[in-house]
Amino acid sequence: MREYELEILNQYDIEIISTRKVRGAFFCETNEGLMLLKEAGISDGRALLLYQLLRQLSRSGYENVDLPVFTKEQELISTSRDGTRYMLKHWFGGRECDVRREGDVLEAVRNLSLLHQKMRWEPDPEDDAADPATGEALCEDGTQAAENVKMPPAGRHLREEFLCHTRELKKVRAFIRKRRNKGKFEALFLQHFEKMIRLATRAAEQLETSGYETLYEQSICGKRLVHGDYNYHNVLMPAGVHGTSDGWGCRERVATTGFEHFRMDVQVLDLYYFLRKVMEKHHWDVKFGDAMLEMYSRIRPLSQAEIEYISLKLIYPEKFWKVANAYYQSNKAWIPEKSVEKLETAIRQTEEKMRFVEQIFAFHL
Repeated sequence: MREYELEILNQYDIEIISTRKVRGAFFCETNEGLMLLKEAGISDGRALLLYQLLRQLSRSGYENVDLPVFTKEQELISTSRDGTRYMLKHWFGGRECDVRREGDVLEAVRNLSLLHQKMRWEPDPEDDAADPATGEALCEDGTQAAENVKMPPAGRHLREEFLCHTRELKKVRAFIRKRRNKGKFEALFLQHFEKMIRLATRAAEQLETSGYETLYEQSICGKRLVHGDYNYHNVLMPAGVHGTSDGWGCRERVATTGFEHFRMDVQVLDLYYFLRKVMEKHHWDVKFGDAMLEMYSRIRPLSQAEIEYISLKLIYPEKFWKVANAYYQSNKAWIPEKSVEKLETAIRQTEEKMRFVEQIFAFHL
C-alpha cells in the first residue's frame, strides 16, 4: 500500500494488521476484523443515508452488510492528500456468487427475498439527519436528487423510462439514416430496428393496462427500498459452508455489499436485474429461470402486479437500446468491431429472452 493510502487508514481509530491490494481497493486485516478501503463515488450526504440504511439492516438481524466505518473526526468519507475520497467498510471472507453454479444463484435469490423483507426506510428518530423530507428534482438517471434530502430518492417511473429510451432509439435511427457511409453496425441496427421498436411499443402499451401504477405508488408511499445493483459481484458466498433447512449461521450467511445505488422503488426491480444478468449467461434457460422465480416466491410471494412488472421489463429491448445509445454517444468516425459484436449479442439475446417470456409469463407477442 502506498504511503498516502496508509495516511488514509491513520484517519480511523483502528489497528491495521496487514493490507492486500485487490481490483481497485484494499483488503485490510484489522483488530476489528476484515475491512475494505475503496474510493468513494458518492457524496457526504449520500454516504450518511447509506450508513443509516445499513445500520438499520444490521439492527434488524441482517448483519452481513458492508457497513461503513467513521473516521476519528466522525466522518464517513476520508480524503487523501491528492483529494481522492475513500470509504472504509466492514467486509467478509468467502467468494463472489458464481453464476455457473445453480446452488449459488438460487441462494443469492433466496438472500434477495430475505433482504427485501427488511428493506424499508425507517428513519432513526434520535438522528437529526433522519428526519423525513422529500425532493422533487430528478437526476440524469431518473432518480430524485439526494443532495440536501434526508431520505432516499425515488426511482424513475417506468412509463418515463420507456418513453425516454424509445425516443433515444428513434433518434439513433434518424441519425443513421442521414449517414452517407453506413458500416456493419448501422446496417445491423436498421435491419432489426422495426422489430425492436415493436417490442418497445408493446411494453409501453402493456404497462398502461397493468397494475404497475398502484404498485409504484405503494412502493414509494411505503418507503420500500431496492438495492439498486444486485449482481453476482455484490453477493458474497460463505466459503465451504452449506445451507440447512434453518438457513445459514449468522456469520456464515450470504453477505450483500454495494448498496450505493439504493433508493425507493418497486423491489422486484432487483429480481429482474439479477434474473437478466444470470439468464444472459445461461442463454435464457427456461427451467433455470423458473427455479429462480420460484425460490424468491417461497420467501416473499410475488403479486400479479410484480409478475407483470418483471415481464414488462423483460419485453422492453433494453440491451439493444443500451448498445445503440453507447454508439450515439461515441466517436462515430470509427466503430470498433467490439461494438458490432455487442449489437449482435443484444439481438441474439433479445430473441432468446422473448422465447423465455412467452414460456414463463404466457405472453404470445
